Amino acid sequence: MKNKITPYKNIYDVLKINRFIVLTVVAASLVTCVIAVFTVYRFNKTMLNSAFAVNTDGSVIPLKLVSQKENIEVEALSHLDLFHNYFYGIDESNYQKNLEKALWLGDSSVDNVYRQKKADGVYNRLMQYSLVQKVTSVNTELTINNDAISFRTETLFEINRGSVIDRYQLFTSGNLISVDRNFPHNTHGLLITNYFENSLKKITDQH
Repeated sequence: MKNKITPYKNIYDVLKINRFIVLTVVAASLVTCVIAVFTVYRFNKTMLNSAFAVNTDGSVIPLKLVSQKENIEVEALSHLDLFHNYFYGIDESNYQKNLEKALWLGDSSVDNVYRQKKADGVYNRLMQYSLVQKVTSVNTELTINNDAISFRTETLFEINRGSVIDRYQLFTSGNLISVDRNFPHNTHGLLITNYFENSLKKITDQH
């Protein structure tokens, strides 16, 4: 009796082929996922370290591919320039807005100086007599040692009392630490710590 020829393959051969196909697809998917995760990780690390540009005036422009470390000195100087202009460049119309901006740039040591000035009646006198306190110059010396940054800043400002303009020289000091960037409150990702007003002197004209 002749063996019947069937168009169907042996069920075990079909299962073996299916198993091979499934294992091949799974293995290819795993390899693809590993490559994708590694690629995304490298790209993300590169972007985190170089996703902001520093303009010539020290301002930060997001989404430009430059290294933050190469510009730390420029950013630190710009950060301190912003802070001193906000903190000391005040008048009756802008002092609340400027002080709020300044407090974003420092830690509790800056807040302590602010509270002391408030307790001493500095801001009340500003409103009472409509004084205008204008910063005319900010000069900072930085000391950068690895990730540690310290500063000493000379700020010149004048107080317009109407018919009289008094000029002052203020020296401040402190440290800077790196924090997460916060747009628009803290664009440089730096925070002033250990802030201290070292000396304040009235400048008298010498003839």
